[in-house]
Amino acid sequence: MAETTPRFGFVAFAETWNGRLAMLGFVIGLGTELLTGQGILSQIGLG
Repeated sequence: MAETTPRFGFVAFAETWNGRLAMLGFVIGLGTELLTGQGILSQIGLG
């Protein structure tokens, strides 16, 4: 049986994955900051 709920837009599925990817990005950014000793902005040349 095909699923009829949309997977794009402001639906629970999209918002769940958006939150998960945001948390992953935050942890990766924090990890690189701890490993390099530089802030995120200075790593990309803005700080």
